[in-house]
Amino acid sequence: QVQVMESGGGSVQAGGSLRLSCIVAGDTYCGDEMSWHRQSPGKERDFVAAIDKRDRIRYAESVEGRFTLSRSNAKNTVYLQMDSLKPEDTGTYICLSNTCRVWGQGTQVTVSS
Repeated sequence: QVQVMESGGGSVQAGGSLRLSCIVAGDTYCGDEMSWHRQSPGKERDFVAAIDKRDRIRYAESVEGRFTLSRSNAKNTVYLQMDSLKPEDTGTYICLSNTCRVWGQGTQVTVSS
């Protein structure tokens, strides 16, 4: 059974940084295409960043230049380095294995002003 597990969330002040991790367990090919999404109270789930099987990366316009997506050589772990955080970045960050269509439970990020 494939599992997607996030970690690394927390509370920071505006301008701070956090690094999120997402591990895919159970089937390594499920890590070929991964993405991060953000769920905020009362809002729809927003796309944040994605990486495809050719390591091409794309970002939401709101995080471009501040967030950096990368992954391990084994392609079973993706990282989201978040710098220059803003209060509007607050939310639950959820990882998705696009290849296998499996969502993680999410990790909470809170940015205070």
